[in-house]
Amino acid sequence: MSTQNWTIPDPVLQPEFYADIPLKRLLAWVVDTIIVVLAVMVVVPFTAFTGLFFLPFLFLTISFLYRWMTLSGGSATYGMRLMAVEMRDGYGDKFNGSTAFLHTLGYSVSIAFPVLQVVSIVMMLLGAKSQGLTDNVLGTVAINRRAGH
Repeated sequence: MSTQNWTIPDPVLQPEFYADIPLKRLLAWVVDTIIVVLAVMVVVPFTAFTGLFFLPFLFLTISFLYRWMTLSGGSATYGMRLMAVEMRDGYGDKFNGSTAFLHTLGYSVSIAFPVLQVVSIVMMLLGAKSQGLTDNVLGTVAINRRAGH
């Protein structure tokens, strides 16, 4: 049951919610990647530098935890918040922990298989709601944050 008084905005009747979303998601991804890289750089010395031997795994783990925690805590990563973008589920509600986990898992799978990431990007660029592959599977959307929310 939805706790909001609205659902996912209609891209035809309310196009302002989807204006520039693909570009904003790209910029948010760059910011988030920088944050994760910095976090990895901070963590590596605490592993007595053994983290360098499993750096890709460490990066993926920190990235997963960062995305899951920020999406479940505010329905947006810090990069998304900077770009005034937030994620919503199929009912128009902000993400809960489960939806954030599933969305992060879908993102991680897409990153692991570059062809899926390309498909996701094309879907964002061509779809009326700018949904990526994971968004389509879960019924979620990235929208411009409403004023005052």
